[in-house]
Amino acid sequence: MEEHRLWITEVINRILGRAALALLNAFHIAPADRNFPIPNHIAMELVILLLSLVFFLWFKRRISVERPGATQQCMEMLLVNPMGVGARDLLKEMVGHHFERYLPMIGTIGIFVLICNLISLIPGFMSPTAQVSVPFGCALTVFVYYNFCGFRKNGVGYAKHFLGPILPLAIIMFPIEVISNCARMLSLTVRLWVNMLVSELLYSIFLTLLLGLFVFSKGVSVFFYPLVVLPLLGPLAFIALHIFVAFLQAFVFTLLPIIYVSGAVAEEH
Repeated sequence: MEEHRLWITEVINRILGRAALALLNAFHIAPADRNFPIPNHIAMELVILLLSLVFFLWFKRRISVERPGATQQCMEMLLVNPMGVGARDLLKEMVGHHFERYLPMIGTIGIFVLICNLISLIPGFMSPTAQVSVPFGCALTVFVYYNFCGFRKNGVGYAKHFLGPILPLAIIMFPIEVISNCARMLSLTVRLWVNMLVSELLYSIFLTLLLGLFVFSKGVSVFFYPLVVLPLLGPLAFIALHIFVAFLQAFVFTLLPIIYVSGAVAEEH
């Protein structure tokens, strides 16, 4: 089934379509539609990149130690909060010494996933994380990053993580540990993709049903007139559910990379 093309996708293709097509041709990649080589999820990622750039350039000039504003306090809650579930809180607890060096990367991934999850609340937009290639790209980034951190911290000794605690069993444990390590990409990808896909489908399906109920109630008995409020109140519940799922999945995509980094940089005793 052909993907419904967003209006923002058409705009971005008019601006960047020729450049994108030339780049794809250089790598001998055939787009699904040569007239619109940039699909919805890539267009949405470009929008998120632009919005994030504008926001953080604006936000950087408003940061104050003496008089933090409401925006600054909300952003700081993502790093440090009374519940101890901010990115900085978790890194400090799990990684310990020199945890600050991992905060920029972990925080960036978490915030990116959060924005991707929430942007579909804007009419006419979609969550790029509902497309499997975007969660996979994030998961691949996490996979490369925490293994890089392990080799940077422990050198060749990082390979001991894959040999298991008992040396005679290393020949058995090594392939198991490698497969288990690679399976983390699949776990991160599927968890984020499926949850966001289902969340968006639930919202669109039930909104359609409620609108149909509204149309039905207009042509029947007066006793059905109270149903006309459902298309107004019903979506609010699913918007709240979508926001909850968006924050939860962003938290999971922050917590699990922290756990992986913690295991990768742990010193052998």
